[in-house]
Amino acid sequence: MRRPNAWSALRGGWPLLVLACAATDAAAQSAQPQQLVDRAEATLRTFLRDPDMASLRGNIAKARGVLVAPEVVKAGFILGGSGGRAVLIVREPSRNEWRGPAFYTLATGSVGVQAGVGSSETVTLVMSERGIHALLAPSLKLGTEVSVAAGAVGEAAAATPPSDFVSFARSKGVPAGMDLAGTVITANNEWNTAYYGRAVLAPDVLVRGGVVNPNAAPLLATVTRTGS
Repeated sequence: MRRPNAWSALRGGWPLLVLACAATDAAAQSAQPQQLVDRAEATLRTFLRDPDMASLRGNIAKARGVLVAPEVVKAGFILGGSGGRAVLIVREPSRNEWRGPAFYTLATGSVGVQAGVGSSETVTLVMSERGIHALLAPSLKLGTEVSVAAGAVGEAAAATPPSDFVSFARSKGVPAGMDLAGTVITANNEWNTAYYGRAVLAPDVLVRGGVVNPNAAPLLATVTRTGS
């Protein structure tokens, strides 16, 4: 009886090896978006517990959406420029329920509320329907296509200024309002696809519904407790 040689055995197992590698690669691709979602939930909880974020807590129930960037990193102190990744969750008005997240990339000219600060975490409230519609496009520029303002900070913070977007930031644990005017926000369709396991766009996740990842439940629960 003829025995298969080593090459034949290897060739026979090749399809299984390809499938295993593909599964491993898919798992790795989905891990990064999940880490961002987990960090976003932790960032949002931190902001909501901060006594100086009274304005954020008071206005989140009025917001149509919440955009959370756990880390916006300054690219260079001389050249300037910064960027980061963010997740967006939105309120479905008719059912008063939150959907998402969808993934975005931020690119802005500067970051930090203190001299020398290299990174910040931000929570931005989307206060208008126009703001939500702008985020459903492939990209937008804050301050040009929609208005943006820095949120008030302090235990007795003033009322939030009328604007499509209102941003709050913390740098090295210090809370402050942060003006994100000039920031370009771009939909990250690659991460949307990785997170939901099929090709989806932000409108599929945030508007049409039916696209759900159960691992986002803690983030949705956090905003639901405060923003409903």
